This record gives sequence, structure tokens and C-alpha cells, in this order.
Amino acid sequence: MRKQPLLVIAAGGTGGHMFPAQALAETMLRRGWRVKLSTDARGARYAGGFPHVVDVEQISSATFARGGLLAKALVPLRIFAGTMSAVLKMMGDKPDVVVGFGGYPTIPAMSSAMFLRLPRMLHEQNGVLGRVNEAFVKRVSAVACGTWPTDLPKGIQGYHTGNPVRASVMKRAGAGYIAPGDYPMSILVMGGSQGAKVLSEVVPEAIAHLPINIRQNLRVSHQARAEDHDHVTQYYADRGIAAEVQPFFDDVPARISEAQLVISRAGASSVADLSVIGRPSILIPYPHATGDHQTANARGLVEGEAAIMIPESALQADTLSAQIEAVLSNPKAAEHMARSALACGKPDAAEQLANLVEHLAEEGKQK
Repeated sequence: MRKQPLLVIAAGGTGGHMFPAQALAETMLRRGWRVKLSTDARGARYAGGFPHVVDVEQISSATFARGGLLAKALVPLRIFAGTMSAVLKMMGDKPDVVVGFGGYPTIPAMSSAMFLRLPRMLHEQNGVLGRVNEAFVKRVSAVACGTWPTDLPKGIQGYHTGNPVRASVMKRAGAGYIAPGDYPMSILVMGGSQGAKVLSEVVPEAIAHLPINIRQNLRVSHQARAEDHDHVTQYYADRGIAAEVQPFFDDVPARISEAQLVISRAGASSVADLSVIGRPSILIPYPHATGDHQTANARGLVEGEAAIMIPESALQADTLSAQIEAVLSNPKAAEHMARSALACGKPDAAEQLANLVEHLAEEGKQK
């Protein structure tokens, strides 16, 4: 009996890394592969959406971005320990391919793949390489790019696979869009996996400034940090705006498909979900993202006439309110934005990435 090929996926503990990693895992399992996820303790907490047959291996890792002097001094030791552990695991159960999705937990697995000379590749979700992917980009067999164009070092060829989306998103792909009108409408507010304080400060006020004929029809789903929950909930309630406020929605694809408008950060996974489902959006890129990559992520939807981008430095309640009104008071324009979002999407991204994995596996056998 032919042994099932093994894919090791290495990803850090944020939705931006984990969601496309999960999508690839789902696709490779359908193709008859075994899949392991290599991450750290924080990443393991975000792995609940992975299929139960995916083995989650916790590996020691660390970042220089958090902790005091002692914690930073111990980072190299923790990464070295994680790498040695990963080497032993891979020697015991040799992967056919190792794919890194970024984040510090990627370091041990990718370093081990280099040491053992295993076929390996990276997937970069954003238009600018993250720090970890930048460190490995010249030491892998292929670089798959979720956002196009991606700023890559000279001489490095990227493959535009797009950002894979989860099965729950694919179920809503191209869902019919109900244009705004004089009936109940939905707005979804997403601030990334940890919410966004600035959106909790500005968006409720912007919605409160809308004309009464629009505002009375609105239902708002607002993702807010736990510490902002009570304030945001009370603000909406005091102004008679129907709103559900939560720190995290576990049914985001359904809420996107039901929305007439999405107001969001411009994380790569959020942009991919919007384009695969096909919804108008107002994007407020996180200004402190590495290399301003969220602005790069948003550019494709903006240039494709599917989204409006407002820099955080220019985000004011009255400005945002005017843009919301412009979308919700113009059904034809909103429909055009929804169609344009779909035109920007790559719903086959997971399949393209899986094809690349299998190609690397075949090349590895021939060496």
C-alpha cells in the first residue's frame, strides 16, 4: 500500500497566517495527503478551525517584539530548542514538503527543512514580505504570493496563487448580493482578529450621523475588543441603532454574505474573503503594519472599484459617514462594487497552492 504523502504547514498565531494555512490543509486532505501543523502554544489556540485529522505539533518559538530584556535574551535559545525538536520530528516522520505561512513559529520548521534539505516553500499573504518570510525567501524552492504584485527581492520569482480561503468562505463564494434599499440592511465592522480600538471609536459615531431613512434600516455587527464592548454597545443602544457587538464572530463568512457593506481593516485574509464572496467595502489599513502592507493589500480592491480606502490618519466620523451614505444610498454603485470585488477574487487559490505543493513533492522525488 502506497504511503500517504506528508505536508508540514508552519504558521504563526494570527488569523492572517492561520486562515490560509487552514485552507491549504483542507485541500491537501481532500487530495489524500496527511497534514501536520507546526506552531507554538499561541498558534495552537488559533488552530481550532483545522480539520481534526490534522496533527498539531507545538514547537518552542519566540519573538523579539514582546517581553522584557530577559525574555528577549532567551529568544535565540527558545528558537534553537524549537528547531532541534522540529528536526527530530521530521527525521522520525519525513515530510514530502514543508510550507511556511509566516510568523515566528515558522522559524523552527523552515530551519529544520533547510537542515534536512527537504522541499520547502513560502506563502506570503501580504503585498510586502513579513520579517520571517523575508529571512527565508532566498532559501526556499518557491514563493507563493497572495497579493499581487508582492514586493520581492531582486531575482526571486513569485507565483500569484492568491490567498486561500477556508471552506466556510468557499461555501459563500459569489453569494447573491442584495443591493441597499428601503428595507433592513446589514453592516459588518471587522477590526482584525483582536478588534481595533479606532474603529470602535469612529464607526459608531459615523453610523449615528447617517440620515434617519438609512439609519433606521440598519443592523450592525461590530467586532470590538473586550475592553471596548460595553462602551460600543451602549453607544449604539442610546441612539436606537440595532447592533450586535462581540470581540470575535465565529460566523464571519455568513455575516459578510449578508452584509450590504463591510467596514474593515485590510488584512490579507479579510481582503481575500471580501473578494471571494463579493461585497462592497470601506477599508482602513492598519498604519503600523510591517512595510505598510495593509495599504498594499487594499490597493487591488480599490483600483478594481470594489472598495473605498481611508487612511487611519484621515479617519473622522463625518468623513466615514459620508462614504457609508454614498454606498448605501446608491444601489447601482453598490452592485458595481460587489461585482468588482468578485472580479478581483481568486477562489481557486487553495487549489493553485496545492498544485504547487504537489509539483515540489514530485521534484523532490526526482532528486
